[in-house]
Amino acid sequence: MAAWTWRFEKADGTEVQPAVQPEEFTTQGDAESWIGEHWKDLLDGGADQVRLSEDGTEIYGPMSLHAEDVADSADTADAAEATS
Repeated sequence: MAAWTWRFEKADGTEVQPAVQPEEFTTQGDAESWIGEHWKDLLDGGADQVRLSEDGTEIYGPMSLHAEDVADSADTADAAEATS
């Protein structure tokens, strides 16, 4: 069974301990739901970005926890989708 895990980092990529301790997740959706529920606490606790891995293989990241960066990324993705 796959294990999905988050890595928590400062903006420069240095790993930090999360303010909220995550579990190991059995699906990507569970991991993403968890980050959606806890990103503000993680940000307040000193994490700037996260990376998602499946069984030690990075799937994506870094993904910013800063709301303005998240909104900018969504806007960019929407714009790219609209022009393709």
